[in-house]
Amino acid sequence: MSELKTCFKRVDYDLSSLLHFIDVGDIGLPDIQRPFVWKNAKVRDLFDSMYRGFPVGYLLFWENAVESGAKQIGFDEKQRDVPARLIVDGQQRLTSLYAVFRGQKVLDENYAYRQIEIAFRPSDGKFEVADAAIRRDPEWIPNISQLWSSGASSRKLVNGFIDKLGQKVELSEAEEEHIAHNLDRLFDLQKYPFTALEIAQSVEEEQVADIFVRINSEGVKLNQADFILTLLSVFWEKGRTDLEQFCRAARVPAKGSDTSPFNHFLEPDPDQLLRVAVALAFNRGRLKSVYQVLRGKDPDTGEYDPQRRQDQFDILAEAQEHTLNLNNLHQYFKALVGAGFRSGELVSSTNALLFGYAFYLIGKVRFGLAEHQLQRAIGRWFFFASLTGRYTSSPETVMDGDLARIREIDTGEAFLSWLDGEITSELTNDFWQITLPSQFDSSSARNPQLFAFFAAQNRLGAPVLFSHKTVSDMLDPTIKTTKKALERHHLFPKAWLEAQGVSDQRMRNQMANYALVEWPDNIDISAKAPQDYVPQIRVRFSDEDWAEMHRSHGLPMGWEAMPYDQFLGQRRDLMAGVVRRGFEKLA
Repeated sequence: MSELKTCFKRVDYDLSSLLHFIDVGDIGLPDIQRPFVWKNAKVRDLFDSMYRGFPVGYLLFWENAVESGAKQIGFDEKQRDVPARLIVDGQQRLTSLYAVFRGQKVLDENYAYRQIEIAFRPSDGKFEVADAAIRRDPEWIPNISQLWSSGASSRKLVNGFIDKLGQKVELSEAEEEHIAHNLDRLFDLQKYPFTALEIAQSVEEEQVADIFVRINSEGVKLNQADFILTLLSVFWEKGRTDLEQFCRAARVPAKGSDTSPFNHFLEPDPDQLLRVAVALAFNRGRLKSVYQVLRGKDPDTGEYDPQRRQDQFDILAEAQEHTLNLNNLHQYFKALVGAGFRSGELVSSTNALLFGYAFYLIGKVRFGLAEHQLQRAIGRWFFFASLTGRYTSSPETVMDGDLARIREIDTGEAFLSWLDGEITSELTNDFWQITLPSQFDSSSARNPQLFAFFAAQNRLGAPVLFSHKTVSDMLDPTIKTTKKALERHHLFPKAWLEAQGVSDQRMRNQMANYALVEWPDNIDISAKAPQDYVPQIRVRFSDEDWAEMHRSHGLPMGWEAMPYDQFLGQRRDLMAGVVRRGFEKLA
C-alpha cells in the first residue's frame, strides 16, 4: 500500500510568536490578495471570539521560493529580511491582530491608511468599536492597542486603570478583582494558539490558488491578475507602487491647476490598468499566458531564465508608462465624450472601457496615428463595442482574438481599416432594422443599447424631452445636484398602466417606455394619462420644436393616443434609427 503524500505540513504557533515572525520579516504578505477590507466591527468580533476561547480558523502559509520583496503587514518602512513564509489565507485575521497589537495603520480598499481602534470594558469583558461616547467613559479602555504598544507591565496597567476608574466610581474589592482578572485575560490573548498549514515551496502558484479556493469558506477567488501583481511586487516593486498610487489619485479630484488621473468614467484598480498595459506590451487579452511570460519561462525548454524575465518586464514597464500617461488617459476619455458618452453613467461594460483604451494606445504608440484620427476611430470603436456588448461574454477570449488579428498589422492605415472592417461586418442593415429594435424589447435598467441611445442623443444635440435644454448639457458629470438633473420618465406612467390592466412589471418598464426629462416635469406628470398631460405640455412649443423633439427621442407623432403595445413596437424602430444616426455622425 503506497504512502499518502501531502504538499503541506501542520505547524502550531501562539499569537506572540506569529507577531514576532511578522516583526522580523519571517512571515510576509504576498500581494495575491486585496488590501485590508474588514470593517472594524469584524475586528471587534475576532477579539471577542478569541477572548471567549472560541476557535477562529486555520491559517494557510506558503513556503517562499521567490528571490526578494514580498510586502509586509502594517505601515512600517523598516528594511526586513526576505520572508520565509507567505500568507495565503488568514491575511485579514493576521492583519487585524498585527494592527491592533502593534498599533499599526492598515491600507484599506481605497488605498488609504487608517487606524483600527477596538475598545474593551473590563467590568464585563465586552469589546466594541471605539466612538466618541466610549472615549469619554472611564469604564472603557478606548483603544486596546495602548496596552501592548505602551511598553508598560501588565501589573502597572491594571493598577493604573483601577485607580483611574476608582476616582469616578466607587469599586468594591470584589469588583476590583474581577476587573483585574478580565484585564489579565485580555493580556493573555498573546498566548492564543493558532494552527497553520504550510504549503511546500515546490507547489506552483496555480495550485496554491486552487488550494485557497477549496478551503476558503467565503469563496474568494485568486485570479491571474493577482498573480501578475505578485510578480510585480517581487521583481518590479516600483511598477506595482506606481499602479497603486495612480489608482489612489484617480479617486480624488485635482485641486486648482494640479494634474490628476481623476475622471468621470472610472476609478481604476491596479489589475484593470494592468490589463491595458499587458494588451499593449504583449498583444494578449488573456492574463494566464502573460504570467508565464513574465516569469521568464522558455516555451521550448520550460526553464525559467532571469534574463528573459528581465527583458519581459522591460517591455511591460514601457507599456505601463504609456498606460499611466495622463495625457493619453484624458485624450482617450475625450474620444468617448466625442462619441456621446459623457461619463461612466452611460457605460455598461468596464471591459469595453479598458479594452478601448488599449486600442487607443496601440494606435498611438505602435502605429503613430495622429490624435484627430484616433479621436474619430476609437470613439466609433467604443460606441460599437458598447452597443453590441462585444466584451460582455468571455471578454478575455474576445479581446485575445482581436489582438491576435492585429498582430501582423504593420501600418496605421491597416489598423484603422481593420477597426472599420469589424464595425461594418456587424452593423449591417439587418442589425439596425431587425436586431437592434428587438434588443430594445427589454426592461433592463443598464442595457447597453439604451445607453447607446442616450449617447446618440448627446451626439445629435437632442433637446431634453419637453424642454429647450439639451440632453448633453443636462448630463454634464461636473454638475452635482441633490437630485439628478435628468430622470428616466415613463411616457406611459406605471400607475396608469397598472390601472389599465398592464400587470406585468417587465411590460411597464420597457426601454421603449423611457425618456429623459427634467425632474420637475417628471414630478408634474406623475401618474397622468399621456392623453391628459401631453396636450398641456404641447402648448409650450412651436410646431418645428415639437417635431424635432419627437424625431430626437424616437417618438411617433400622436403617440400619446396610441394603444400601448402599438406604441412600443413603433418606438423601438424609431429608437434604433436615432442610434444609427448618432453613430453614423461619428464618421
